[in-house]
Amino acid sequence: MSSGDNQQSQALAKPTFTEVQASALVESVFGFKVSKIQPLPSYDDQNFHVHISRLKDTTDDPSEYVLKISNTESSKTPDLIEMQNHIIMFLRAAGFPTAFVCRTKGDNTTSLVSIDSGSEIKSYLVRMLTYLPGRPIAEIPINHQLLYEIGRLAAKLDKTLEKFQHPKLHLLHREDFIWNLKSIPLLEKYVDALGQNRNREIVEQVIQLFKEEIMTKLSNFRECINHGDLNDHNILVESSKSAFGDAAYQVSGILDFGDMSYGYYVFEVAITIMYMMIESTNPMQVGGHILAGFESIIPLTAVERSALFLLVCSRFSQSLVMATYSCQLYPKNREYLMITAKTGWKHLQQMFDMGQKVVEEIWFETAKSYESGISM
Repeated sequence: MSSGDNQQSQALAKPTFTEVQASALVESVFGFKVSKIQPLPSYDDQNFHVHISRLKDTTDDPSEYVLKISNTESSKTPDLIEMQNHIIMFLRAAGFPTAFVCRTKGDNTTSLVSIDSGSEIKSYLVRMLTYLPGRPIAEIPINHQLLYEIGRLAAKLDKTLEKFQHPKLHLLHREDFIWNLKSIPLLEKYVDALGQNRNREIVEQVIQLFKEEIMTKLSNFRECINHGDLNDHNILVESSKSAFGDAAYQVSGILDFGDMSYGYYVFEVAITIMYMMIESTNPMQVGGHILAGFESIIPLTAVERSALFLLVCSRFSQSLVMATYSCQLYPKNREYLMITAKTGWKHLQQMFDMGQKVVEEIWFETAKSYESGISM
């Protein structure tokens, strides 16, 4: 978002469809009869887990879907959302565990529906994806091997997207998009939500360091399309037995491509490290395992590596500030909005207290240990 006002209007424009209204949408737009529907947590859009009634002769078809209703601001950029759908389909064809995109009765991937709220007519972009199996990483004990695999996944994703072509690919150059890491200076508009405390002091320091040390180096980073939100709720896993008979996990789903934009390889690593730290019992070790996995596909340059610490701090700041700000606008969604904050502030403070040199040493030594085949 380019301004505080825009961010506010987006938060306040979150859809408020009832389950009955959502069921009617599924039937009218996609032609499916709903047997069960329940809301799913979301940030500023609205999602529903939909079970549909199937005829006996179509039992092989999916029966579970996610109905996604975009907020009124996002619904003004249908081309961008349609391209996200094409990216999801492209990645699935390339072997990634992304959803199938359900087509409307008119054979489109999205549909714009208008609702008369009494005082005004609001338009919402609607789409439906297949429901993916698995549990979010947030719900399982995460180990080094899984962190390494998630690092590899992030790199493979960015590398595969190099081949993605679309006539409106330029739309991913989302200037002033608040969730692009390049937009850290925009946080200055929202820091008042933090009040006066150490958290604010750290965030203001991060913003200043970002301007001095990251903005001046951007031309040295390698550009790519970022997923931009590989968090602990957007990666699903299923249990599988390892070769030793131990319980292990494999990635079964990648969710939420709504924050995609042009960024840099090092942005994707930093974002992934930050979110995997959230649920970890040993957060400072996480970066090394993610980095090792990522660099097994895309080795970072020395300049990119030197920016990693500050970029992780920047994503913490971005997530924590915007969650606090959004809570003031949308207090009913506080529990979902503040998931990261439960441990995030503590981790950010700890990184600052330890300092870049110490944290980097942990990360880089852990990553190096994979070269000898013995992970730390």
